[in-house]
Amino acid sequence: MSSLSMEKKWVFPLVLGSMMCIFLLRTSFNFEIISAFHTFNSMFSIIPSHIMVKQTSLLFAESKINHAPDPPVRPLAPRFAYLISGSKGDLEKLWRTLQTLYHPRNYYVVHLDLESPAKERLELASRVEKDAIFAKVGNVHMIKKANIVTYRGPTMVANTLHACSILLKKFKDWDWFINLSASDYPLVTQDDIIHTFTGLNLDLNFIEHSSHLGWKLDHRAMPLIIDPGLYQTNKSEVFRATPKRRLPTAFKLFTGSAWMILSRAFVEYCVWGWDSLPRTLLMYYSNFASSPEGYFHTVVCNSPQFVPTVVNHDMHYISWDFPPKQHPRTLSLNDTTEIIASGAAFARKFKQDDPVLDMIDNELLGRRNGRFTPGGWCEGSPDCSKVGNPSKIQPGPGAQRLSRLIEKFVFMAKFNQNQCI
Repeated sequence: MSSLSMEKKWVFPLVLGSMMCIFLLRTSFNFEIISAFHTFNSMFSIIPSHIMVKQTSLLFAESKINHAPDPPVRPLAPRFAYLISGSKGDLEKLWRTLQTLYHPRNYYVVHLDLESPAKERLELASRVEKDAIFAKVGNVHMIKKANIVTYRGPTMVANTLHACSILLKKFKDWDWFINLSASDYPLVTQDDIIHTFTGLNLDLNFIEHSSHLGWKLDHRAMPLIIDPGLYQTNKSEVFRATPKRRLPTAFKLFTGSAWMILSRAFVEYCVWGWDSLPRTLLMYYSNFASSPEGYFHTVVCNSPQFVPTVVNHDMHYISWDFPPKQHPRTLSLNDTTEIIASGAAFARKFKQDDPVLDMIDNELLGRRNGRFTPGGWCEGSPDCSKVGNPSKIQPGPGAQRLSRLIEKFVFMAKFNQNQCI
């Protein structure tokens, strides 16, 4: 009996001890699992976090769509991409404008349309290929497969978009696109322009525009026009079809100058077209009279993301004819005072080798040898026969004139004055 009592007496401590051992063993085992898990994680912490994030993000399409690419690292001074276009008889004018505008930092596309004789186009191609500076730097491209271009029809818009596509594909680091004709001429040096645009918001678009179409509603917006340049190899005048069409309600029409300075971001938007608006408006303006004076203006002012970037000036000096102000006057020495006082970067239109161009070369650009406009990049003898440091910028008095003009209109745009109205 006593022995049985002794056994019962030890049962409870034995059971309690066993339970304690089991608890300690389980705790130790769990701790080892947790420790091992942390060790496992610490091994993968060696892998860069952006790789892990990238692997995870691949599971979600939205993360790929919404992820904005890192902005490219840009040098302090901007680069410009030019289109210089001409037609029959414009070879010498285009060549002079190209040389005057040339800077090794910038990029250039030149185009003589299909109306110009093959002899002129071949001569331009030969000059571009044989020029020692162009060949060394490699920043001048000629469109050798010429396009039909009718100013009053959509073919001019198509040619501009074609040039933009070439510039986007061929050259990766420009900031603004500028379209000019062979009848345009610069009023400031490229060093002046580069210096003046340095520090400006790269998203700014310099487009002279208005939604007040006035007489253009009845003469351009409502008539349906057909441009034979869309389907023929010979240039001919556009013709009108009947009946007229109603004004659009899906977007608001804008009009303005066909000459502009466009940001790379806006050019990409028009060419790559991730939104339907640029394509929709391109189809609409294919039957619009003088579409170059409306397409880009209507696209930018109907795109909320770009409205804040619009500056209502094209940086041109143009002396228009008396109402309806449809055709620019040909400038001469009699316009010298107004040309200089405008502060603009460019002017149009000029006749070939007019004395006013020599005045601009001598007094505004310092161009005396009939070749390139002098700048900080120029070296060698004669001047600008060799490429020095393209990043060396030497602005002159033209930069001060242009700065005053830009500051005025950029200030207005900053406070939403005269912007897309």
